[in-house]
Amino acid sequence: MNKVVLVTGANSGIGLALCERLLTQDTEGLQLCLACRNIQRAQAARSALLASHPKAQVALLQMDTSSVTSVFNAAKEIKLRYNRLDYLYLNAGIMPNPQFDMVAFFKGLFSSKIITMFATGEGILTQKDGVTPDGLQEVFATNLFGHFLLIKELEPILCHAGQTSQLIWTSSSNAHRSAFNLEDMQHQRGAQPYSSSKYASDLLSLALNTHYNKQGLYSSVICPGFVMTNLTYGILPSFPAFLWTVLMPVFWLIRMFTNTFTLTPFNGAEALFWLSQQKPESLDPQAKYHSLTSGLGNNYTQPRKMDIDLETSEALHGKLLQLESEVRRKLKEKQKQSQHSQ
Repeated sequence: MNKVVLVTGANSGIGLALCERLLTQDTEGLQLCLACRNIQRAQAARSALLASHPKAQVALLQMDTSSVTSVFNAAKEIKLRYNRLDYLYLNAGIMPNPQFDMVAFFKGLFSSKIITMFATGEGILTQKDGVTPDGLQEVFATNLFGHFLLIKELEPILCHAGQTSQLIWTSSSNAHRSAFNLEDMQHQRGAQPYSSSKYASDLLSLALNTHYNKQGLYSSVICPGFVMTNLTYGILPSFPAFLWTVLMPVFWLIRMFTNTFTLTPFNGAEALFWLSQQKPESLDPQAKYHSLTSGLGNNYTQPRKMDIDLETSEALHGKLLQLESEVRRKLKEKQKQSQHSQ
């Protein structure tokens, strides 16, 4: 039986590195689907994967998790193509227009918080969020709500009697309880929408286990560590390129003292890949699985308890279900109006 794996945000960074690792391990027994916002980039990623794995089955799917219509259309297409999904990697994410606090950065360089600062961006990053055409906060929609809608739509092929399926979220060590407010789950009023969305995905994962484990669907959360990806480079657009070159040896040096500096997308994908090799029933729903790299460059995965509780996770799940109903109602009204105008 071929395993069916769908990865969102698969055209670069950790998502692409995961696809490469999955194919290296099992080229012919895998049906891989790259779900990406930009289809040209997805095609380039597919070509790169097929260049190293000519026999691989790699399909493409256009999906923008920030758009409700795009998610629904993509889900429809997935259900036409596949009668089951073994792994759904919820990896797509954005951190828009980050504001970088240079003063806080240089202060941090000479403090005991240097490692935390680099690993999580704490204290040096704030973001300006946007609003999607659906009227949702952009970071919340892209990182969390679009994925939630996708899971709901794919229930028929994720929940099967006698077999297990896995949801695997790419979270972050930047997922701080302090950034999240249940009364403002879209983070309209704060300056840390990314952190809020990642903390919310930690909470949601726990709730999904409560609701779906009996149907054979299991949810897990990973942290890729500090990885140099387009997301990282996008954090510091004003940083001159030569400064990255200067900083890289510093990062490698820091790795000798901390295992969270995974640095490369291949290393950052370690926990994502490791989870595909585990029995989902044996995993801890309250743990975040961290990709770690030793000073000598050895990769391994380690579970660490998340700062979450069942009550808040259930409350968030309830609010997301309410929002889902509203979004579906608005969409139906829109469709009716466009039919009338025709």
